[in-house]
Amino acid sequence: MSPESRSQAIAAAVILFGAGLVIYFLPSIVLWIGNFSPTLGIAVGACLILAFFAVFWLRARYQRGRGK
Repeated sequence: MSPESRSQAIAAAVILFGAGLVIYFLPSIVLWIGNFSPTLGIAVGACLILAFFAVFWLRARYQRGRGK
């Protein structure tokens, strides 16, 4: 395994671990925020889910910009 592919694998693992933690605690977070405002709870939940995809989208753009 080359150092570059090892770095990519570690980055992907960190991203997936972080996303897994967020998704695991997502119902608790949304319910807690929903006690103050149901609309805000929905918005926060949607933002957290979209952030998972945004991280990979930004990473792909970065890799494309580097010519990989």
